[in-house]
Amino acid sequence: MNLKNKKEIDNQLCSYDYELDPSLIAYEPKKVRHTSRMMIVRDSLSENSSSTDQLTGHIVDELNQGDLIIINDTKVMKARLSFLLDNSSLVEGLVLEPVKESIWLCLAKPAKKLKKGSFLKLNSNYSNDIELEIIGIDKNTGGRFIKFPKEYNNFQSMNKLLDIHGEVPLPPYIKKVDKSVSHESFYQTQYAKNPGAVAAPTAGLHLSTKIIKAMKNKGIKILPITLHVGYGTFKPIDQENLKDLKLHKEFVNVSLKVIEEIKSVKKQGKKVIAIGTTSVRALESCYCPIAKEIQPINKSVDLVIKPGFKFKIVDGLLTNFHLPKSSLLLLVSAMIGRERLLELYKKAIREKFRFFSYGDAMFISPDALLEDSKFRT
Repeated sequence: MNLKNKKEIDNQLCSYDYELDPSLIAYEPKKVRHTSRMMIVRDSLSENSSSTDQLTGHIVDELNQGDLIIINDTKVMKARLSFLLDNSSLVEGLVLEPVKESIWLCLAKPAKKLKKGSFLKLNSNYSNDIELEIIGIDKNTGGRFIKFPKEYNNFQSMNKLLDIHGEVPLPPYIKKVDKSVSHESFYQTQYAKNPGAVAAPTAGLHLSTKIIKAMKNKGIKILPITLHVGYGTFKPIDQENLKDLKLHKEFVNVSLKVIEEIKSVKKQGKKVIAIGTTSVRALESCYCPIAKEIQPINKSVDLVIKPGFKFKIVDGLLTNFHLPKSSLLLLVSAMIGRERLLELYKKAIREKFRFFSYGDAMFISPDALLEDSKFRT
């Protein structure tokens, strides 16, 4: 296949599809985080180009002293709410992000019941007197702009409200929730700190406090960034041609301390390993093409990472097994190639790995990255 044809195929959404037996979807978490299985992906030319006999706890063995681990410390809000309409009917809502002042973008089901200019109340065991107003409709998401009481004007204040009245927004494919499983605990990383996400950065769910301690004891550095996982992560891609793909923006904060540490680690010849695709998106958004260097950022980003992308920062990745035709599948394909990734997914399916948010992990080692995907100065 010539290069032109390969690029054309890589830019077709149908090229990122695969068949998965529903029995391989993980509907519940592992009780011990680091006991999920882990596929290790190495240099495609080596005899042992991938292995499937390790647990996520063994990631410590794949890292070297002086390497830098980047984690996403976003905290999943209990963003699922129940709204009570004037006619006493109920509507399910999902709080996504602030728009301005105390107006928030929310998804609703069924959305058609929420008309612009109408009023509603929170339906909760704790209160039914918090009144809300539908300010408008968002054309991009089909969501509603909802005005909350004026004190709920940032993630911190909204998180306090949601902690009382909301529920954990588990992925939509988890239909039946086992009441004996504490999803509030398991669907949250051990280091979650900054509220603002509506979905977990799921690769981080594999890191127990025991494994984090083992990394530090080995001399591996761990630093946090923040990317509030938003609507774009689970919104299906709705265009077949990916050439001009655009994705929903997500808020990112990467500090000067992290940037300086990355530069130091790179100078020493050590590696920067991202925990999760959200960490990859956040880090790679730090590159400024005008200044031709990486810089701290504190803003919303809409970076698209797909085959052909040149990685400036990230050398390796711990990630999960992602949904077909998803932006996350595109990102991982950019690292190791679409065809290889799909072959590895076939292998994972044959060996009955668990898929999606509560599923097993894939570790992409630095020597697995395509040479063409590495940025050259």
